Amino acid sequence: MPVRFRDGPSGSPSRTALLLVNLGTPDAPTPAAIRRYLGEFLHDYRVVDLSRWLWCPLLHGAILPLRARKLARSYASIWTAQGSPLLAHSRELAATVQAQLPEFDVRLAMRYGEPAIADVLRELSAAGMARLLVLPLYPQYSASTVASVHDAVMAELSGWRCLPELRLVNDYHLDDGWLDALQASVLAHWDLHGRGEQLLMSFHGLPERFARAGDPYPRQCQASAAALARRLDLRDDQWRLSYQSRFGREPWLSPATDAALAALAAEGVRKVDVICPGFAVDCLETLLEIADENAAAFQSHGGELRYIPALNATSRHAIALAMLARRHLQGWPP
Repeated sequence: MPVRFRDGPSGSPSRTALLLVNLGTPDAPTPAAIRRYLGEFLHDYRVVDLSRWLWCPLLHGAILPLRARKLARSYASIWTAQGSPLLAHSRELAATVQAQLPEFDVRLAMRYGEPAIADVLRELSAAGMARLLVLPLYPQYSASTVASVHDAVMAELSGWRCLPELRLVNDYHLDDGWLDALQASVLAHWDLHGRGEQLLMSFHGLPERFARAGDPYPRQCQASAAALARRLDLRDDQWRLSYQSRFGREPWLSPATDAALAALAAEGVRKVDVICPGFAVDCLETLLEIADENAAAFQSHGGELRYIPALNATSRHAIALAMLARRHLQGWPP
């Protein structure tokens, strides 16, 4: 069967576009919406690389029906008047980056859910896009996140007749502007609340076998954490790194955040600050898992957990991403 290509825009395209991509979110805190979202997310082979013959019956027969109902309560607890915090913060971030880059067309897409990558790319094409820079909002590279975004972009572009010039950003885990923004965020928190006895840097987890297969994610998380600790003049015994959001029964990167907090409590630490440097904006994993559930668990041991919010749409964050985009856009003809 011949390939049917999508026609491009009429006239000569001339616009340069920056596509910011975040993970995604359900449309509503309901079991049906969460089931649709999780179905798309967990069908991605980059995320779960098990045999489809094994995985699909398990996913649709057990995981989605049970997990969607459980997560509906979790999402409802963080839902706002603007909807999902991840989507609301991401939209605000895209708007603040656009203000820093008035000569570019800055758009937001989600890898799973809405606004979909394919839809946003088609809107950009209709608006006359000639060049495209794709910036996934994941500071550290993983095949399960960044590569999945690149897959989705290329899957859409594979059906276009007129392709834009294309550049893809893999990571920015040691970017000076991003580290500056993190440093300022921690210092502002300390100025307002005082300094905790320990700073715990919690990153999203990953199955250990992904790292053994060559995924650089844990190495980049460690590099980011060490760089931030140096900027804050922390000794090695004043900070720790951990991984959160385990899923399934196979071994994941360690130490786990809940285990790290339990160890700190057992050592007599009573005041800990937690930051999640791998999350561009606040979402379920930060607002509920860290600031609520882990905070309550640490409090039960007699301690106090103070969560340092994600960078969200702060001006320092927007400036850092805009500067990063400008560097990647260098060398393209005007």
